[in-house]
Amino acid sequence: MDIYNNRSAADDIETIRSKMRQIVEDKEIAGILGSDFVNEIKNWDSVIEKRSSEPFTLVILGEFKRGKSTIINALLGKELAPSNVSPETYTINEISFDDIPKVEAVLENGDRRMLTFKDITRDRLKIKMRLYPSKIAYLDIKDNAPILKEMRIVDTPGLADLEDLDKQVTEYLVNADAIMYATSSLLPFSETEQVYLASHIQPQRFGMLYVLVNMIDALNTRQDVDKIMRRFTRISEQIVPNAFVYGISGYDEFMRKTGGQRPEDKGSREFYETQFLKFELSLKRDIVMQKDVIRTKRVFTMVENMVGETYAKIRMLTDMAEMDQKVLENKTRDFDEQCEQLAEALSEYKPKLHLNITEMQQEAEVWMYEFFAKLRQSMLECRQKNENGEDIFSQEDIEKYFYSYLMEKVGEAYRTCIECHRRKINEFVANTSSDLARKLGLQDLSGITQTADTGRLMRSMNTNVQRSVMSVKLFGTSETFPPATMSAFSMILKKKQQTNIIDIALENYDDIRIKIVNDIKNVYQDLEVKALQRLDDIYHHQAEVGKEALSQAQEVLVSFDGQTIGDTLARANTLVEECIDILEKYPD
Repeated sequence: MDIYNNRSAADDIETIRSKMRQIVEDKEIAGILGSDFVNEIKNWDSVIEKRSSEPFTLVILGEFKRGKSTIINALLGKELAPSNVSPETYTINEISFDDIPKVEAVLENGDRRMLTFKDITRDRLKIKMRLYPSKIAYLDIKDNAPILKEMRIVDTPGLADLEDLDKQVTEYLVNADAIMYATSSLLPFSETEQVYLASHIQPQRFGMLYVLVNMIDALNTRQDVDKIMRRFTRISEQIVPNAFVYGISGYDEFMRKTGGQRPEDKGSREFYETQFLKFELSLKRDIVMQKDVIRTKRVFTMVENMVGETYAKIRMLTDMAEMDQKVLENKTRDFDEQCEQLAEALSEYKPKLHLNITEMQQEAEVWMYEFFAKLRQSMLECRQKNENGEDIFSQEDIEKYFYSYLMEKVGEAYRTCIECHRRKINEFVANTSSDLARKLGLQDLSGITQTADTGRLMRSMNTNVQRSVMSVKLFGTSETFPPATMSAFSMILKKKQQTNIIDIALENYDDIRIKIVNDIKNVYQDLEVKALQRLDDIYHHQAEVGKEALSQAQEVLVSFDGQTIGDTLARANTLVEECIDILEKYPD
């Protein structure tokens, strides 16, 4: 029997919460920990309470136009989630079970307005929005689909399109039990998608994560399907090793279930139909049958973070309480001086970063020149004839496939360079931030471990997820074609009806090669700017953490005598260690 799937697990959670409440209700402990930290513990407890009592929640995330709503409708076998919407009319949609289907708009001011299912189309919803006294917080959609008896499904807006809804999406993410992350086979894993997975999803340690590669039906051949799936699977495994990756067509599945006109079969229908079936079976087997275990594990993750942050805070204050006021004042002064010195020392890292990225850029340029030499040979081979003097490739095939082939090959080479070096730049920034933390003494002062990344810096789950957006800002380059190179391809496309497209491509060969190399220079300059900004952000944040810790320690020494501080922190430490003993029964 799974240790998470029994009454004693719930009892242990309540025992830990009770001990943590004793900490915040003890006036002396609360006074030493500080009101800000006490409030954060209370926020933790509130989130845990909400997570324990809410229905199992499956949240679907992804950028705009990835077919999230269509996937949900395909799962339910009916059109419930609004699809074909524009960013200005996109809402968060909570879909849960009720015997009688209905839909309500829940406004930000708390009002609820009844809607019909016809009202949640793009045009009608836009009109309704104008008439309401407050913005729509979310649509509360009820239906009697069997799967909704087991879980609530939340459909979210495009992650990169609606900044004003980011906070709401973050709250749903924090309280989710499992995640479906929708991507598109036509836009193969953009950088922002990869970074969002790495910075928001991976640190949350979700027991279940589905990466759904949607729109597989739009690919021309099974070879294209296999290639795209290899790419998504490889990248997903690097970021979130426990993710399930499925290549599906939400639209085809919806049409199949509702009896509509299915898209043309290009030879891959059996694949994406089977993949959707496997996805549904996994939902039933791995989520529906295990949802109580998954939810309990998620709650334990939150409890573990709450206890861990409290333990680090108590240890930090205990260490500082052993210093007298004079020593602490000297340490504070030394820390301020050290911050100034490190601000100057940070400039020593910047030339190293510049040199590293310059070398990466030069390496990328060499790769691209080598690639273009091979590409030219491949272009010439497209004109070869067989032993009978006949063209190996028909003119019709060349007209149909050569242009997309050319763009795909160049685009793949372009992305490969960036992906290879992005990891190296990330490592440099992480190592530098670790050096800064050590030189500032933050391991001792604030419980920061080896890196200054998302998880350990923040105290509450909500703050943790929101602050991790810092790392999202690191890479902003596009997965699409760079602008200068795109103009060269556009020139080929314009002329392809006038003469043989291969001749046109060969004529523009040097132009494409020069422009892609120039675009790569711009990309690496952009990466350097963002990496430098990241280093500055990390330094300033670490300095703030250290100063805040020292300042609080001074306040504690002024407000309490040494004996009281020692006894109070020992009492708090006992309670936390009792919580840790309970948590050790449950593996990660």
